[in-house]
Amino acid sequence: MDVNKSKFNPVLRSGDVLVVAFGAMIGWGWVVSSGQWIQEGGIIGTILGFLIGGIMIYFVGLCYAELTTAMPLCGGEHVFSFKAFGPIGSYICTWAIILSYIGVVCYEAVSFPTILQYIFPNMLKGYMYTINGFDVYASWVAISIVMSVIVVVLNIIGTKKAAIFQKVLTIIIAAVGILLVVASSISGDIENVQSQMFLGEKSGDILMNIFKVAIMTPFFFFGFDVIPQAAEEIRVPLKKIGKLMLLSIVLAVTFYVLVVFAVGYILNAGEIANSMNTTGLVTADAMAKAFSSSAMAKVLIIGGLCGIITSWNSFLIGGSRAIYSMSESRMIPEVFGKLHGKFKTPITALLLIGGLSILAPFFGRTMLVWIVDAGNFACCLAYCIVALSFVRLRSKEPTMERPYKIKHYKIVGIIAILMSGGMAAMYLIPGTNCSLVWQEWIIVAGWVVLGIVLAIRSYVKYKGKFKID
Repeated sequence: MDVNKSKFNPVLRSGDVLVVAFGAMIGWGWVVSSGQWIQEGGIIGTILGFLIGGIMIYFVGLCYAELTTAMPLCGGEHVFSFKAFGPIGSYICTWAIILSYIGVVCYEAVSFPTILQYIFPNMLKGYMYTINGFDVYASWVAISIVMSVIVVVLNIIGTKKAAIFQKVLTIIIAAVGILLVVASSISGDIENVQSQMFLGEKSGDILMNIFKVAIMTPFFFFGFDVIPQAAEEIRVPLKKIGKLMLLSIVLAVTFYVLVVFAVGYILNAGEIANSMNTTGLVTADAMAKAFSSSAMAKVLIIGGLCGIITSWNSFLIGGSRAIYSMSESRMIPEVFGKLHGKFKTPITALLLIGGLSILAPFFGRTMLVWIVDAGNFACCLAYCIVALSFVRLRSKEPTMERPYKIKHYKIVGIIAILMSGGMAAMYLIPGTNCSLVWQEWIIVAGWVVLGIVLAIRSYVKYKGKFKID
């Protein structure tokens, strides 16, 4: 595995790496879900839940940090799992993470025009049809398609340009978040926090509600793993890549914690409930109250829109590199391993995911929720395989050079395996808050069947001679 033979242009600097990872984790959830979080765990309970969830995902990040610096090749999980478990383990891991990335990209393509409606409520024109109770309009579809084309073109003409775009949007998100926190410190009321610190009368109920939030929070931290996917395009000392990945997780946890506290400091329980029953945009309503201006709610929504795009952009980067790496390993058709002649970006893979994001709005919103849930399960599964790879490679390849070497690897690895495996299991166990519905099972089963078909095709064509360069 000679990184000096990379076909990619190493153009990403430290700042680029950080904003790509952080931007992937900060999507739209902080605008629409803060009220739900507080109602489920209380303000302090929610903060503790996010801290617990952040610690759990940090252990997975430690595994990634060591493996990425030891094997800085395009594909990330694909390379780690191949080295640890061979082609079958690698195929399962990478095929799972691709489903996750595609699900997020398609969902963001649908979320963008939906959220734009809050700023321009009269934008819906040209009714087309209704799918599962959702009305699809031509203007809504057109906005999604235009944005999809812009994001894909930016990624085709160069990863550096996409990273610059990401940096600008991330600065806007940070600025809006800081504005909310500062405003809360001036106009907030400590009684609002004191009256809704925890949810539950007994200590057992309080702990259970905190745990419910903690189990949910890692799903808002998916995305730091796009960095290993683009490892060959990073021009940063290897040890520093691991530190940047972990820093992005810390920053994301901090961002969510500050937003939750700011919202709870500004709004009392009644106001949060009213916001949940009306606009659903609790964080935006908190911003409006803090400044006594409805216009400031739209400012915060713009920050949320930027979060959609940064997540969209990051997962497009990660997904295209994962598809490219599988093609290079002869696991899927070789056409997906094609790089643009001038810009050295995986153009076929980008066009594939871009094409799916263009089709997504035609199916409305409900089906996209199913895709995302199926993708979240797949992501947890991939994380578990990466954690298993981390532990296995310590015994299988003890002399491998590890620029960012983790201490107490067995403890770190076991916690990461249990955490990611537990999250994956929650999607499979009936009765949990995130168990898959039958439509999502169909998506997962369909993806598995497609993967098996492509695997058999490649096995026959190359006689099982898969490879990692």
